[in-house]
Amino acid sequence: MSYYPEQVLNKPLSVTNVSRRQFLKGLGLSSSALVLGCTIPGFATLANAAERSDTELHELNVFVSISKDGTTEIVCHRAEMGQGIRTSVPQIIAEELEADWQRVTMRQGLADKRYGAQGTAGSTSIRSHFNELRRLGAAARLMLEQAAAQRWQVSTEQVRASEHKILGPNGLSADFGELAQAASLLAQPQPEQITLKAAADFRLIGKEVKLFDLDDIVAGKAVYAQDIYLDDMLIASIVRPPVVGGKVKAIDDSAARKVAGVVDIVTLKHRGYPVATNPLGGVAVIATNTYAALKARSVLKVKWDNDDNQQHQSDEYLQHLKTLVNQKGINIRKLGEVYQHEYDQEKTLEATYSVPYINHSPMETPCATARISGQGADIQAEVWAGTQHPQWAQRQVLAELGLSDEQAGQVRLTMTLMGGAFGRKSKADFILESVELAMKLNKPVKVVWSREDDMQHGFYHSISANYMKAQLTDDNGADYWIQRVAYPPIGWIFNDKTDRPSAGDLSVGFGDTPFAFNNASFETHKVDTHIRTGWVRSVACINNGFALGSFVDELAVKAKVTTTDMWLKLLGDDRFEDPRPQGFKYSNYSMPWDTHPIDIARMKQLIKLISDKAQVNDKLPQGQGWGIGFLRSFGSYVAAATKVSVQDDKVTVLEMHTAVDIGVAVTPDRVRAQMEGAMVFGLSITLMGEIDVKDGAVVQSNFHNGPVTRMHQVPKMFVHILESDHAPGGVGEPGVPPIIPSITNAIYHASGVRIRDLPVNKHLKV
Repeated sequence: MSYYPEQVLNKPLSVTNVSRRQFLKGLGLSSSALVLGCTIPGFATLANAAERSDTELHELNVFVSISKDGTTEIVCHRAEMGQGIRTSVPQIIAEELEADWQRVTMRQGLADKRYGAQGTAGSTSIRSHFNELRRLGAAARLMLEQAAAQRWQVSTEQVRASEHKILGPNGLSADFGELAQAASLLAQPQPEQITLKAAADFRLIGKEVKLFDLDDIVAGKAVYAQDIYLDDMLIASIVRPPVVGGKVKAIDDSAARKVAGVVDIVTLKHRGYPVATNPLGGVAVIATNTYAALKARSVLKVKWDNDDNQQHQSDEYLQHLKTLVNQKGINIRKLGEVYQHEYDQEKTLEATYSVPYINHSPMETPCATARISGQGADIQAEVWAGTQHPQWAQRQVLAELGLSDEQAGQVRLTMTLMGGAFGRKSKADFILESVELAMKLNKPVKVVWSREDDMQHGFYHSISANYMKAQLTDDNGADYWIQRVAYPPIGWIFNDKTDRPSAGDLSVGFGDTPFAFNNASFETHKVDTHIRTGWVRSVACINNGFALGSFVDELAVKAKVTTTDMWLKLLGDDRFEDPRPQGFKYSNYSMPWDTHPIDIARMKQLIKLISDKAQVNDKLPQGQGWGIGFLRSFGSYVAAATKVSVQDDKVTVLEMHTAVDIGVAVTPDRVRAQMEGAMVFGLSITLMGEIDVKDGAVVQSNFHNGPVTRMHQVPKMFVHILESDHAPGGVGEPGVPPIIPSITNAIYHASGVRIRDLPVNKHLKV
């Protein structure tokens, strides 16, 4: 996972103005607007008003514009996929600006380095930039206050912003719009001049506000990638090599070309290794409409020249991983000594857990449209796509066109709404396909992925095996802890020599186990990779959270105590846990330690809360059971509880709870929605999530053999948000990991069947 380095997160913020004429022209705003930009971590600064020129357009991050009528427009630079970021970013800025929410509008930023890092992944949008976004709003507020003070010839201490106005002595008052022009001419405030509101004074942050996109989504007006239609646009459906690394050997397109509406059959270029996020190649059917493209594709015959990846069998590979983790591995974190200890077999528990390849399966499959104009150095591209990484995609399009990063102005990439993403749309392969074909055909081309394409040519969650071993202590704790993991590393797609996870990968739910043991060893293994893997919602926390949550439950059963008590005992005394002195290069999700420590007290509070809210330790009828799970990830603390019924070897999920401490919850409704989504996503993974590979090719093709949770399988769901003034953590991903063991633990307590190998439908009916 590409997290922001701590040294970038801690960069100071500065706020400036920019040449209004040039900047507004580029944004399509009125020349009467006040425009403010800020530098936040990883972002550049606009030029100081005193130094700007009419031709200068400096880099910026999030910005605010205020028109003469007081309408306040706030840009959201991140991608919207249902998490509500297009509301949360303006909400934070408007809070410190003291803007009237009814007079705030939102503009979606294009792919543009002026906005700084735009990658919407790793649950970073709020947790990494919360205070910086607040400072942007506060700086804009200060400039308006300064403009009012100058107008009224009073000190800034005598004026204050309130409800979209600046108030002064003796009843003086001015609307933001009245002051916009004067404020835009002021020099930037110094960082020490900018003050933030006390949390007790928040009017917007933490409050329920209407989503900016809600009306359009309900009315069917919201624009997704599939909704893009251009004049003379062609549709492409691509037959890709079933095996990674495969090349086109022979084509029989005679039948395909006879289908009405087919324009051409085009072979895409083979790109080799490392696969990165490039297209796989293959053969594209080009048609005037989607039906013709898909029909012709169904009769197109392609023979492939495959490499050694054709030998890959996922069942054999998984057994290899399980064999590896039952052997001593490469140590990444060590405390005390475990290998000189003679284990008491009566008190010792060891277990191996496995998770298969898992697909993202967003309801909206990948889709992109490209239009190319000009030639040579003057070539330009327009791209419309649902992408989580617009600038990364833009840079790859530039390379495809033979342009440098400095020529980014020649590639306009518009982010559409996304009907789900979960990490899949952080990759640009489908975007590059549309660009390659648009260049070849000299017409706009929309590349449409079918469900089969999405399921068989994804960037899958890595197949994995986790091994756990520990000895119970006399006081029902555990020590002499061994934890091992083996899985194909995501880094392989960028460097095909990579053979084990990076420290950053191992930081997510593995090397950061926060228990109060005296002796422990954390180890990994080297493995080969044969298919594309990538970031699936919560990444390696999926398998690591499943293994850890399951093992704690098994320890509790062995010790004859409740799982709640076992968690509390293993966590030990309240403290800030730090695995770094034990030799581990822990990344902490690229968050500063002073704002996001590993806080044992917060963990214990959540485990007690979920146990109380769900009443997990109450007696249930025979055939029913509760299970709990917990994991700190992406700066947030999430506990889960699930109640199931197992009758006649069939699992029915009856009730699910999550208790969350994410620090400050900016938009509570979206927190609840994402946690509910995490429950459904976790259900899919646990009950039926699996991608099988045979002879190098994915077996599953659609929801009939690669199912996801259906409506009738969704139980009652409850989300308990702990009020907190801690720095915000992530929301999109942390809800998934604890869900998985909560389900499998519940199955055990209902039926006595212990699930160590996912998915559940390999063992029981679901």
